[in-house]
Amino acid sequence: MPPTIIYEDENILACNKPSGQVVIPERTPGGAAPLVEEVGRYLGAKAYVVHRLDRLTSGIILFAKSAAAHRDLCMQFERRRVTKKYLALVQGCMQSDITINKPLRRFGSGRMGIDNAGQEAATEIHVVQASPGRTLLEAFPKTGRQHQIRVHLYSIGHPVIGDPLYGEKRPVGGFARLMLHAAEITFATIDKTSLTLRAQTDEEWKKLCAMNEPQ
Repeated sequence: MPPTIIYEDENILACNKPSGQVVIPERTPGGAAPLVEEVGRYLGAKAYVVHRLDRLTSGIILFAKSAAAHRDLCMQFERRRVTKKYLALVQGCMQSDITINKPLRRFGSGRMGIDNAGQEAATEIHVVQASPGRTLLEAFPKTGRQHQIRVHLYSIGHPVIGDPLYGEKRPVGGFARLMLHAAEITFATIDKTSLTLRAQTDEEWKKLCAMNEPQ
């Protein structure tokens, strides 16, 4: 199945990754082919991985077409010059915006968790629409730790709906789909022009958002 391409030029390619697909091969194969392999077949050449999304998270993912473009993009991520916006549907009613500054580290189970000895992690949260049982948020991660948004939201009592790892009753709300979507990314092209790309949510996301509030 070909990747869903939202932008392409001579240096980079951006895809809208579906929930459930991995970006790179995993130790335990299964399901759809890794996105990097699909992009490589489309290009007929090597696709350079710049960053990743969790298997269950949908949305924008960037690939470089050359070593030079790869170095340039990786440096922007390393220096925190890339701005990312996620959409998250969470359990419970949130009334106000918040910035979560809580360090994260990996535990033996493979799960990430809050720990003062962990790595710095910060996520800015904006409330889009709140109701008694769930809230639609925009999340802006200021750092790029694994599962950062999911763990941070769980830590304040508002786990992401559909999350099978972080929540009291999992999957959260009884939804089979993780309701976390990488919706927007802003970075500089290789000629230093600012570029903002956006990825639409899929029909499954829209359908689940329109359903009655999960339990």
